[in-house]
Amino acid sequence: MSERSNRRILLIDDTPSIHVDFRKILMPTPALTVELDEMEATLFGREVKTASAVFELDSAYGGQEGLGKLKWALQEHRPYALAFVDMRMPEGWDGAQTIEYLWQQDPRLQVVVCTAYSDYSWDELLDRLQAHDRLLILKKPFDNIEVQQMANTLLTKWEMTERASMQVDQLEQMVDRRTRQLTETSVELQREIDERKQLESQLVQSEKLASLGQLAAGVAHEINNPIGFISSNLGTLDGYFKQLQEMLDAYRDAEEAIGSSELVEHLQQLRERVELEFLRDDIPLLIKESKDGINRVSQIVKDLKDFSRVDSNQEWQWVSLQQGIESTLNIVANELKYKADVIKEYQALPDIECLPSQINQVFMNLIVNASQAIGPERGTLTLRTGHEAAKVWIEVQDTGAGIAPQTLQKIFDPFFTTKPVGQGTGLGLSLSYGIVKKHRGEISVRSEVGAGTTFRVELPIHQTKPAA
Repeated sequence: MSERSNRRILLIDDTPSIHVDFRKILMPTPALTVELDEMEATLFGREVKTASAVFELDSAYGGQEGLGKLKWALQEHRPYALAFVDMRMPEGWDGAQTIEYLWQQDPRLQVVVCTAYSDYSWDELLDRLQAHDRLLILKKPFDNIEVQQMANTLLTKWEMTERASMQVDQLEQMVDRRTRQLTETSVELQREIDERKQLESQLVQSEKLASLGQLAAGVAHEINNPIGFISSNLGTLDGYFKQLQEMLDAYRDAEEAIGSSELVEHLQQLRERVELEFLRDDIPLLIKESKDGINRVSQIVKDLKDFSRVDSNQEWQWVSLQQGIESTLNIVANELKYKADVIKEYQALPDIECLPSQINQVFMNLIVNASQAIGPERGTLTLRTGHEAAKVWIEVQDTGAGIAPQTLQKIFDPFFTTKPVGQGTGLGLSLSYGIVKKHRGEISVRSEVGAGTTFRVELPIHQTKPAA
């Protein structure tokens, strides 16, 4: 049965004669008009009309029975559109209580209260049932035409309400579908925006690295010139001082030949005043320390040039990773010397094809992060390298506080950082991740809270098709 043509009515009344009256009004027997219909058809040459019931009426003689029939009708998907309910039923529920139970099961049901007198005023009944828009009253004795009009009107109202409800449901489905589409579009747009931000940040960092590499190469070249002549001058000075020492020894030997005791005494006082013996011992040490310092500066400049190789032209080179690690350690030595002891567990590695300055940047990020993770207590930083088949691997392990599992999932996200504001951009690991992926490698992390963290970088030896 289509819900839009629902003509089903439930009558709940404890008086059997009321049910007979309702059936006569709503379901009149067609037998009395059959002969007239046949005579009309013969006279005017028409077909005999087929009588059909205008309404479908079910009877219940108490509130409980009516509720049972309503539930059954709902289970069979044949709901009632309208119920006539007697207000006074001595046995069981009264009309108000019956209506409450009916509406708990089917809020769509239209209801007409049938009563000659009631225990409730009409306003009390409406307030109790909260049903100003779906409840009418039919006073006994009732008029047949009034009953038919009520039935027709309320059934039409039920059908219109159902159609409106269906349209609202369709609109809600359309709105939900459109909302989901908009949500999906919004999520996709946000993902593209995040990816663009990540790419832009990596591009900015890459450009900065390239600029820093060029600057470092230029500075290193400029520093090399004064380092060269300072080192040369220190060597020459060392040679001159050795010659002066020979002269001083000769002068000391000549003191014995001086006849004037006063002059000898003056020379001895002068030797004591200028601390000649101390100078003879200290000047060679100062020259040696200066040479060592210059050699140290020279090595740092060399490491800086190695670390900051200018490969902004994306030329892939065959280089030694171990040399890159050592250069990076020298660059960040000041960061490490008060924080951690460095343990090196190296294996012999083949040269690999890479962009050296970018790989060195990965090493620097991992080493600096490890040193910062160690905290105030001095810890240990372990560097390991190894070679497996067509790839090499590098591990950076610290004895820091470790990383919580919920944080571990986010450490490679752009702009994510656990450092205080102003002490980290959240781009170091994200940029490192991008560089490793650019080299068709893998970067992974394992960590235990309270025990430390290990980062592992795996890189192919040969780039079969280097990424752009």
